[in-house]
Amino acid sequence: MKDKVVVGLLGAGTVGGGVIKVLEKNAADIAQKAGIEIVIAKVLGLDIEAMQKEFGDKYIYTKSFADIVDDPEIDVVVELIGREHPAKEFIQEALEKGKNVVTANKDVIAKFGKELFPIAAKHGVDLMFEASVCGGIPIIEPLRNVMSGNKIKSIMGIVNGTTNYMLSKMSDEHLDYDAVLKEAQEKGYAESDPTADVGGLDAARKMAILSSLAFNMNIDLDDVYVEGIESVDAVDIKYAQDLGYAVKLLGIAKYTDSFGASARVTPAMLPIDHPLATVNGVYNAVFVKGDAIGEAMFLGLGAGRFPTASSVVGDIMSIARNIKAGATGRLGMCSYREKRLCPPEAMTSPTYIRMRVVDKPGALAAIAAAFAAQSVSLRNVIQKDNKGNTDIVVITHSVSRANLQMAIQILEVLPVVDRICCVISVEDRSLE
Repeated sequence: MKDKVVVGLLGAGTVGGGVIKVLEKNAADIAQKAGIEIVIAKVLGLDIEAMQKEFGDKYIYTKSFADIVDDPEIDVVVELIGREHPAKEFIQEALEKGKNVVTANKDVIAKFGKELFPIAAKHGVDLMFEASVCGGIPIIEPLRNVMSGNKIKSIMGIVNGTTNYMLSKMSDEHLDYDAVLKEAQEKGYAESDPTADVGGLDAARKMAILSSLAFNMNIDLDDVYVEGIESVDAVDIKYAQDLGYAVKLLGIAKYTDSFGASARVTPAMLPIDHPLATVNGVYNAVFVKGDAIGEAMFLGLGAGRFPTASSVVGDIMSIARNIKAGATGRLGMCSYREKRLCPPEAMTSPTYIRMRVVDKPGALAAIAAAFAAQSVSLRNVIQKDNKGNTDIVVITHSVSRANLQMAIQILEVLPVVDRICCVISVEDRSLE
């Protein structure tokens, strides 16, 4: 019977340093709750002098992964170096050598999880990844365990803090995209190259993980339809407010027996009374619908040193309990059912469309006819003056992507339509 669980930590940066500090500060409580002492033995990093200066001499510091993975005393390898490589190779080798692994790496789990989980199962060890989605918000464990008796119908989430901060600023202060992006970069909420965030790829990785868990099938990153917020203008947010909606970058995953699973990341309009509509700033939230639980929302900080470290430490404690009980490897992910994906053209949702038009008699009739030709039913049609130009704003009832695209192609060649400015899905059950 082990008297302590020994950890090897890969990376002592923002999150890794947070893990060290949480384990040190709360050591007694953590040991009591886990039922066994948890200690960090070795820390991997490139700047050993800096690590010694910040964390003292209580740990062994190394630049060699072999020093950790080949140490028979280490029970848990915690990967916090980020990016796909060499993180994926480090995780795989640790699992193959019988080490339990905790990671916060959404890139690796989204892309290589289907390879790594069978390896963990084969060797009877745990692979935990709570912090890979939404930082400090507990959502992986509820989907893997607490809600596993449900048939999950949908997951809708604000899973990227950068874009939520930007859209909140655009909404509250009526600022345009470029100004808000610059401010987000100055405050450190956005990277110098913000493409992964504003383009939706960061959120797509998280939705690949969440939808795989929710629907018990392997949803690859390539299966997630992705749109970013680059085309959202301040005027669209203003028009949305006038119509009773808030604009968010949402990850949306749905499953129906008729069409199968779909996962997408897209700017979307939410009724202002929807719980997600009031989640602003850098906060994340995930809204889940299940046949037994009904509706549940998980809210909190989706990033940051200590929120993310909290989830990592929680995973370490779960593994420690399993080690003490001799029950590692019990919560695998190898029983995925056959993947059934809804064809992209069959995905449906109500839609907001803003177009710049020529203000002359017959314009509205021609536009309405174009929609009618593709069986697109209109809920709202509003004419707006936008800096001396004429905008027509429509919100449709639920429409398939195929029919919507055909209607837009017709609109783009109408003489009365100057251009299609913005297309945003609308998540409003009253229009479905």
